[in-house]
Amino acid sequence: MNTAKFAYKPVGLALGAVSGLIAGAAFKQAWKVLEGEGDAPDATDEDRPWKQILLAAAIQGAIFAVVKASVDRSGAVAIRRLTGTWPG
Repeated sequence: MNTAKFAYKPVGLALGAVSGLIAGAAFKQAWKVLEGEGDAPDATDEDRPWKQILLAAAIQGAIFAVVKASVDRSGAVAIRRLTGTWPG
């Protein structure tokens, strides 16, 4: 394993946790704007229609993917600046 990959392992783990927190907060805000409700539906919410549950899942997935990619890419760029090697 090269130095950049080794250096990126703990950074990647920490960034993964941070990206989950950021994405969760962003999804909560997005859901409030879209539906005007406090909590997004869970798949097992009996009182919520399929449309609402699937919409929430799609939005949540998109937000998590974009945030994760942004945070991972930023971490890789930072490691390259520190080590001179891309960690991928």
